[in-house]
Amino acid sequence: MTNHQTYYVPEQSKWPIVATIGLFLTLFGGGSVMVNGSQGESTGGSWFIFALGCLVMAYMLFGWFGSVVRESRAGLYSAQMDRSFRWGMSWFIFSEVMFFSAFFGALFYARMFAVPWLGGEGDKGSSAILWEGFQAAWPLIHNPDPQAYPAPEGIIGPWGLPLVNTILLVTSSFTITVAHHALKADNRKKVTIWLGITILLALTFLVFQAEEYVHAYQDLSLTLQSGIYGSTFFMLTGFHGVHVILGTVMLIVMFLRIRRGHFTADNHFGFEAASWYWHFVDVVWLALFIFVYVL
Repeated sequence: MTNHQTYYVPEQSKWPIVATIGLFLTLFGGGSVMVNGSQGESTGGSWFIFALGCLVMAYMLFGWFGSVVRESRAGLYSAQMDRSFRWGMSWFIFSEVMFFSAFFGALFYARMFAVPWLGGEGDKGSSAILWEGFQAAWPLIHNPDPQAYPAPEGIIGPWGLPLVNTILLVTSSFTITVAHHALKADNRKKVTIWLGITILLALTFLVFQAEEYVHAYQDLSLTLQSGIYGSTFFMLTGFHGVHVILGTVMLIVMFLRIRRGHFTADNHFGFEAASWYWHFVDVVWLALFIFVYVL
């Protein structure tokens, strides 16, 4: 058990505690922004805490993954460590699946139960007495309490930018697969080209997503404060956008590592993990496109 080829024990590291601090600041700041913003209070301090948390998380990710890369390049990792990394990434993606399932569940509950009950339908139709005359419909752009939650003037149609973004992400899933097969064939030039195309598609998606948000806020008055439709819309698409940003950063790091000669045809789990994550992001968007935009 003293040979690292049998079992590898990493050296002591400060990164777990740094990650804990960063996560706390980020989540506390983000939650404060939403709570204070919904109550009409100042969010300046909350945004500062959130930004500080993001900086700490960036520092942690850069340092921790840098240590992992150096250890891997030094040949310290064995087959046992490779299995550990694969299981770790698998459980991480599973946790992300559960994360988005919670928000899709909230959308389903509001759309199929809560809103119809307020309109007088179902076993709990007596809830209709809360707002007499309320007509249940989805997307909910006529809120039961428009003074508390101003109704949006419209919604984002699925056949404009959302459709374009769907095509972009589906195409990027194809291009990252081509790049992966090229890496297995040890064709670095082909990997660089197709991975570069994937990154360009990802950045284009983010630009169009930002344009959609500007249109929603400025032209449609569709905001987080627009009732249950606005909140579920922005929570789902917003968190997905954050995951696209994270996935794009992963792809850029993989691109730089490929350019520096990292990875081999048989040893490239870092690239594999990034591609797994990107495929997950693509699948989540397809679900978003269907259940948020189309249906």
